[in-house]
Amino acid sequence: MIFRIATRRSALAQAQADTVISMLKEKLNIDCEKVLIETLGDKRLDVTIDKIGGKGVFVKDIQNAMVEGNADGAVHSMKDVPFAMPDGFKIVAIPEREDVRDAFVSLTGVSFFDLPKGAKVGTSSLRRRSQIRILRPDIEVVPIRGNIQTRVDKINTEKLDGILLAAAGLKRLNMENFIVDYFNPEEFVPAVGQGALGFETLTNSNHKELFKKIDCEKSRICIESERSFMKSLNGDCHTPIGAYAELDGDFINMIGMFELDGKLIKKDIRGNVEEHIKLGEELAKKILNT
Repeated sequence: MIFRIATRRSALAQAQADTVISMLKEKLNIDCEKVLIETLGDKRLDVTIDKIGGKGVFVKDIQNAMVEGNADGAVHSMKDVPFAMPDGFKIVAIPEREDVRDAFVSLTGVSFFDLPKGAKVGTSSLRRRSQIRILRPDIEVVPIRGNIQTRVDKINTEKLDGILLAAAGLKRLNMENFIVDYFNPEEFVPAVGQGALGFETLTNSNHKELFKKIDCEKSRICIESERSFMKSLNGDCHTPIGAYAELDGDFINMIGMFELDGKLIKKDIRGNVEEHIKLGEELAKKILNT
């Protein structure tokens, strides 16, 4: 049997799906083929994500493909998956996480921290924009959308001094050479789930137990903690929000960022791994009680 794995059409989405397909072949000796889906988020590049429905715009059309029987599973970037999963769908596996960091891309090799006053930096993310303004309030932030190569091209076409992207995506496309700076995730907080992939199936799928075998427990614990934080704050693309959880033996360290009353609040927390969901909720309360 050849399993059909749905994914977006972009080069990055396909590279991510290929990674999971290779994993399924190597670990379970099963064959898969890609089913390419053009989502609403891919079609509407003229406006920011928050104006066309938030994170779900990259997921809904792919989920429809599974409902219609055109795919047996799907691969998503976990940072694109809303915390409120619709009934009938489940993330059954989260493979080992890639690099969580944000990265600064420049074609001149000039560091983000050495950019001249008034330099133009591109990003489509409210989270990144808010943190850029704290680090470099003298920089102009320009909204850009599109796939990774399109955004890199816009450095020239829109006369930008650089752009911010997720390091994981650049690495998966073998474009790591464009990275000038990596941001420390404790100082420049990543998106919830950044660097992680999720394998989704229908809840009643006959194959979900098979796909669960590529799950990485450590990565899942961290992602679930971050998503618990996001859920507690009702966070989405309309509000700057980020979180990063890291395991330390039997404990988990987590940092969260959220905009509250126009001010960016950042807090951290440490707790037992067994209570990782509760930890995300408690971190959200710490921010709300600031």
